[in-house]
Amino acid sequence: MRPQALIPDHTAGAHPAQPARASLRAGLGALARCDARLYQIVFLALLLGSGVLARDFSLQPAQIALTFTAGIAAQLFWVRRLGLTGVGVLSAVITCFGLSVLLRADGLWVHPLAAAACLSAKFVLRVNGKHLFNPGNLGVVLGVLLLPGAWVSPGQWGSDLLIACWVIALGGAVAGRARSVNLSLAFLAFFLGAYALRVVWLGQSWAVFAHLLQNGALLMFAFFMISDPMTAPNRNAARLLYAACVAALAFVWQFGLFMPNGPIWALFLCAPLVPLFDRLWPGARPAWRREPATARAGPAR
Repeated sequence: MRPQALIPDHTAGAHPAQPARASLRAGLGALARCDARLYQIVFLALLLGSGVLARDFSLQPAQIALTFTAGIAAQLFWVRRLGLTGVGVLSAVITCFGLSVLLRADGLWVHPLAAAACLSAKFVLRVNGKHLFNPGNLGVVLGVLLLPGAWVSPGQWGSDLLIACWVIALGGAVAGRARSVNLSLAFLAFFLGAYALRVVWLGQSWAVFAHLLQNGALLMFAFFMISDPMTAPNRNAARLLYAACVAALAFVWQFGLFMPNGPIWALFLCAPLVPLFDRLWPGARPAWRREPATARAGPAR
């Protein structure tokens, strides 16, 4: 009787690490498709808990609670009022985190008023289906400009924490938010480059330049305000030009006019350029979540 030929086993020679690599690739792909706002919330929660509450005693827990209550309530009110579907509260949570980190006030009522106002403006002040101002930026500006007893936190929470935050922010931006990291890096290149030239021109020590990197407000601005895809130009080339405009105005504001918080005011004043750039250089509208090619994008909120 002739012996039967053995059926070749293709899995026998497979490397044991191959299934693990396939699982890892699948997991990374799922993370890349996740809503980018989830990364922001995790980072901002860590920053608020380990940096602000532990080292900045001018912020009260009651102010944080009232900020989130008013901000989320305003978001839900407008979603229901306008009959919107598929719009959650992630953006409102990010805005409330930003206000808690950057805005300071003597009383309890400034933070909730700023949160309710800026999140309401997101639904009211719109051009071509996009909100005009970054909500967190608008909330800080409204608080400082219109509400007495409010100021912007300098964000000096210690060099050790700030170095860790820069590393996490850069790594997270490259890994999870590559669609808008070019705007963050372009702004930092223009703004820090101009400041480095100023240090050289004045013959100052590079410790002066390093001190600027320890500013938590600059970190927040670069990765959680100007990088907001919903308030940035749609086309990449227009984003680079927009970053240059904001950086130039911020530099003149802070080191030419010698007024504080240059980036925050520059972003507020340059916001009307976004609809103009979108009209001159049209491009695909951004989305927080990476959808399949066949999926239809909902309204950007």
